Amino acid sequence: MRSGRWMLVAWLIIGALAAGQRHYYTQYDGSCAKSATIGITLVSGPLNYIGLNPTASCKAPEPSK
Repeated sequence: MRSGRWMLVAWLIIGALAAGQRHYYTQYDGSCAKSATIGITLVSGPLNYIGLNPTASCKAPEPSK
């Protein structure tokens, strides 16, 4: 069980590094799409290094006038 925890931590650290290499943190503007893209990159972790490039798009409702 302990090795599973360490593997999960390592997986998320690699995902955080992948998001950093793609400059997602410095280009963060608080939008739904950027937050989702960072989250997907954190979760997909090492898969980014074999060629996957996860992105997300969100459509938030516009306020009425």
